[in-house]
Amino acid sequence: MREALKNLEAAKDAASPEKLAVIDDDIAAFQEIYDMVVTEAAKWRKPLPAMQANVDAAQAKYDEAHNRTSGLQAELNKAIDDGASNETIKQLQSEIMSAERREKSCEDDLHHCQRRLESQERQVQRFESEAEKAKAHIDEGVAKRDALLDDLEKAQAAYDDACRAYEEAKAAADKVTSPEITQPTETTKPSSSAQPAETAQPASSPATGKDAPSSSTKQANTTTGKLANTGDTAPSAIALAAVAAAGLGITATATRRLKNSK
Repeated sequence: MREALKNLEAAKDAASPEKLAVIDDDIAAFQEIYDMVVTEAAKWRKPLPAMQANVDAAQAKYDEAHNRTSGLQAELNKAIDDGASNETIKQLQSEIMSAERREKSCEDDLHHCQRRLESQERQVQRFESEAEKAKAHIDEGVAKRDALLDDLEKAQAAYDDACRAYEEAKAAADKVTSPEITQPTETTKPSSSAQPAETAQPASSPATGKDAPSSSTKQANTTTGKLANTGDTAPSAIALAAVAAAGLGITATATRRLKNSK
C-alpha cells in the first residue's frame, strides 16, 4: 500500500492543476495558429482552379503556335527539296519567323501562368504545412494531458485496491485473534399458567361460637342454594313455602332466647 501511495502522489504531482493548465494553454495557442493557417490555406487555394484553367489555355495556345511553326518549317524543307523559287522560299521563311515569334509569345504566357499557379500552390502548401505542424503540437499536447490523467486514474484505482486489500486482511486477522464471545445460558421462565396454591381457610369455630351459623340458617341457605341451582327463573310455591317456614323457625328461636334472658 505504501508503494501505491507513493505512485499516487507522483501521479498527482505530474497531473497537478498548474501543469495541466500549462498544457492546456499550449494546446489553445497552437489551436489558434492552426485555425489561422487553415483559413489562409483555404483563401489561397480558392483561385487555384481558375489559375489552372489559365495554364491549360496558355498551354493550348503554345501547342498551336508550336505546331504552326513546325508545319511551316516542314513546308520550307519540302520547297527547298523540290527546287522552289526564291520568292516561295523567302515567303515561307517569313511565315516561319512570324510563327516562331507567336510561339515564343505563347510560351512566355504559358510560363507566366505556370509560375503564378506554382507560386499560389506553394503558398497553399506553406499554410497547409504550418497547419499540420500546429495540428501535431495540438495532438501531442492532448495525448500528454490524457496520458497524465490516465496515469492518475490508474494510480488512484491501484491505491484504492491496496487499501481495500489491507482492510480485508486486517479484518480477517482481527477475526482470528479475537476470543469467541459465549452467549449466557437462558433461564427457563416459569409457566405463566402455574398459579400458586390457594391458602387454606381456617376452619370455622365450633357451633357454639358467635360466628357459627344456626341450624335454621344453614337449612335456609341450603334450601336457597338448591333453588338457585335449579336454574328456574320463577320458583314454585312449594319452594317459597319452604323458605318461609325456615324463616319462621329462625324467628321463633330468637323469641325464646329473648324471653329466657329476661
